[in-house]
Amino acid sequence: MSTPINIQPARQFCLQCLLTLLIVFGLTIASFIYLSLNPADLFTLEAMRNMAEFIGRFFPPDLSADFLEKIGYGVLQTLAISALATLIAAILSLGLSLPVSGKFGLLAKGLARFICNFLRSVPELVWAALMVLAVGLGPFAGTLALMLHTTGVLGRLFGEALENNPVSSSNALELSGSGRVASFLYGTLPGIAPQLLSYSLYRWEMNIRMATILGFVGAGGLGQMLYYELSLLREAQASTVIIAMLLLVILVDTISSKLRRIQMHNLG
Repeated sequence: MSTPINIQPARQFCLQCLLTLLIVFGLTIASFIYLSLNPADLFTLEAMRNMAEFIGRFFPPDLSADFLEKIGYGVLQTLAISALATLIAAILSLGLSLPVSGKFGLLAKGLARFICNFLRSVPELVWAALMVLAVGLGPFAGTLALMLHTTGVLGRLFGEALENNPVSSSNALELSGSGRVASFLYGTLPGIAPQLLSYSLYRWEMNIRMATILGFVGAGGLGQMLYYELSLLREAQASTVIIAMLLLVILVDTISSKLRRIQMHNLG
């Protein structure tokens, strides 16, 4: 016996949708006018010529052995800064996630959320400038800056993941005689671990890119090399640093994708 198909009539013209699109379009045009933005200026002959001349000075890149050795050191330093900052931030965020999710009452929840909001509302460059003043130039300042900002971001994300996780497994363990720590480790943590790993890997990718920018305030890594070469108008050397940044981002993205595939495979 065939099941009758319920055919719904086509939706009629949506006046509200049209008005919304017109309002968004009008606000976009008004923003261009208010900011004095003229996209046509980008495609003038003079602009194209100036950009071509500037880009041309970056080629060919400097591939000398001595400079490539410096690049390799900068790549390792950038990797170390981003990985160490992300790892420490993930550990701290796991501890913050408990009060953020309301496990210790409303007062602790409000205080923990305020700490997370404060840490992530201050940009990494501002944290880096403060850390440079505190500990001096170098990778230590960059690591601290990324760690502080990432702790605020991951603390909020971890807390929300923990808050939305079903409590049936942990409650069952507590009813069977397990303590709160054991019920969290064996009942709650395995359920949210894949989500925590995904958040951490995503922040690691972002910290790789951010670590290169923090070098402009003396926080070490490839960013500091790029700032140094550009300040001396050595475009060929700067081109090599930019290529190294691109290859590093591709490498980290590949590693992150591989880890996610392994995680999904283990979950079945």
